[in-house]
Amino acid sequence: MANTAERGGANGHAGVIGGSGDGRLGAARLLLWALAGVLAVRQATAVLRVPPAEWLGGFHLPAGLPGSLYDEGQFTGTPFAGLVLKPLTGLAAPSLEVAWTCVTLLFVAAIGLVAARGLPDPVPRRTALLAAPVLVAVMMVSLPVREAASPGQTPVLPVLLVLLAVFRVPGDRPAGFLLGLAAALQPPLLIFGALLWLTGRRPAAQAAAVTFAGATALSWASLPRDSWTYWVEHVIGTGLGGTPGSLANQSLHGALLRLGLDGPAEIALYLALAAAVTWFGLRRAARYARDGQLLLAVAVTGCVAVAVSPAGWRHQLLWVLLVVAGKVGKRAADRRVWPVAVVLAMTLPSSVLLPNMAALAPVRDNVPLLAALAAACAVPFLPRSSPYWREPVPTVHGRPAAARWSRVPLLPFWRRVMSRPNLLLELLLIRVGYSLYSHIRAAAPTSRPLAEGNARRIHGIEQVLGIDIEHAVNHAVVNTPWLEAFFNFYYTSFHFVVPLGILAVLYWRRPGDYRWARAALGLATVLALFGFWLYPLAPPRLMPGLGFVDTVHGVQDLANPSYGAMTAISNQYAAMPSLHFGWSLWCGIVIVVLAPKGWQKLLGVLHPLITVCAIVATANHWVLDALGGAAVVAAGFGLVHVLSGPRGVQLNLPAQRASAAEETRAPART
Repeated sequence: MANTAERGGANGHAGVIGGSGDGRLGAARLLLWALAGVLAVRQATAVLRVPPAEWLGGFHLPAGLPGSLYDEGQFTGTPFAGLVLKPLTGLAAPSLEVAWTCVTLLFVAAIGLVAARGLPDPVPRRTALLAAPVLVAVMMVSLPVREAASPGQTPVLPVLLVLLAVFRVPGDRPAGFLLGLAAALQPPLLIFGALLWLTGRRPAAQAAAVTFAGATALSWASLPRDSWTYWVEHVIGTGLGGTPGSLANQSLHGALLRLGLDGPAEIALYLALAAAVTWFGLRRAARYARDGQLLLAVAVTGCVAVAVSPAGWRHQLLWVLLVVAGKVGKRAADRRVWPVAVVLAMTLPSSVLLPNMAALAPVRDNVPLLAALAAACAVPFLPRSSPYWREPVPTVHGRPAAARWSRVPLLPFWRRVMSRPNLLLELLLIRVGYSLYSHIRAAAPTSRPLAEGNARRIHGIEQVLGIDIEHAVNHAVVNTPWLEAFFNFYYTSFHFVVPLGILAVLYWRRPGDYRWARAALGLATVLALFGFWLYPLAPPRLMPGLGFVDTVHGVQDLANPSYGAMTAISNQYAAMPSLHFGWSLWCGIVIVVLAPKGWQKLLGVLHPLITVCAIVATANHWVLDALGGAAVVAAGFGLVHVLSGPRGVQLNLPAQRASAAEETRAPART
């Protein structure tokens, strides 16, 4: 472990591999650092918007030296942290707010730099140049850093102290001193002493223990009452700053409390699980350290520390982001799954990752914890001795195809992939994509006068064209109960089921066409968002005075702009273009093009025809909305055709055969 740390020290990576450093890598690096800077400024701006007096109150510390740290029950730090922070409350609030925010963000940048230099050798040149700005940019938008910029929160500093101790500080005793300080600020980090002991750095482990004991003794001598409150009454701060069972406590103890367990049985189960996680996690971390993957070992140990802590708050979960240093998967196509899953888990709210269903609540409420536990105990990171470490099984691509329009060249990174994509990555992509679509659609302008004015224009255009059939069709259906029930059912039931079913069949049976069809659907949906923002439109059912009947949602109070509970579900004025019809048209086109049998093609034609009848009959869309939906779908297919060439491109058979042969040999080599 010591040799690895020294090799990745001040002189950088010992084994940088790859091509020459051309200007493109340098330009990409500058752009990424610029992006990281913009995100840092954005984070700083969000913090500095808080009035200085209110921001200073967020310390939850008594002004000056007298007074207890924990009288309000909101301060979550150790007595040693309170001893260090208490004098700061006497400083001027504006200056302290600016200094605290800037220092926190500088610490984040330092973590990115040190972690990037700690990647295991040999490192590809592109990774060596781009790792630091990418990691800093991701950390700037992560949930831990967004919460760490709050006053009184010190989770970033212990992470930096640990990384400096492992990678940058020569000598065991200075390294142990930094680790001891980190543990004095966050006691669960004392587990790093066990990692040092297991990897042969026993003097450093002893120095860390002595430093921690000295800092704790100093806090007992200076703040005996607060030390008793923190260490004895609240058992390492459990319950300070919030109830242990709150969503903010992403530890095993918090998860068990959220599951309804309590009392001695919960304590016993928690201690047993914590012991098991510590045992497996530390053994894995020591193995990775001996394998030369020291950054991964440190990240795994940090995940163990947060998971087994009685109170592992979200702002202490920065360790989870560092486990992207490990490589997972034998195929090149699978290498992106783990880092993407980690980044999504640590940057997006759990409600975006998983739908709001009661059955999924235990998973949705514990996504950061589950990511930490997976990294500590379950994810099969590849050892450096694996033949797939540097040369994973390559992805099968189609032969290059020329762009269909000479003025729009093919994008250099858009190559037609013919192999089946990773299922977990696809599910994450679909879920996050739809969640972002829903949020953007809900945030689109909802001005009622503008939406109704646009609807009157649409209605007028239809009258000129002679296609204003919505009122007649709507009332004909209302007067035919069985037809009304059929269209209501079709409108509410098939909008999601049919597209998802088609994507599932294509994924399983025709992976090359799956990517082509999925890209067209995604581009069409993105284009539709522009329509929702630029042209808010009231559907017929929300137009006062025209006599339409809302067959699906019931009678709406048109004098109330909120329209009751419907407004909370979605943006009622996101009607142009109609994605109800657009998605059904996409389904029909895909079925007609790819289905092998005539009756299947007939179903593909009938689905959009029935859907357009349903959206008009239920008074949810104008006829021109359907034309708008057809336009964005045509544009989606057109963009895919222009950018990636014709759909029927042939496979790169030599690469496919090589991939198959590699996968056949894999068990023997493993």
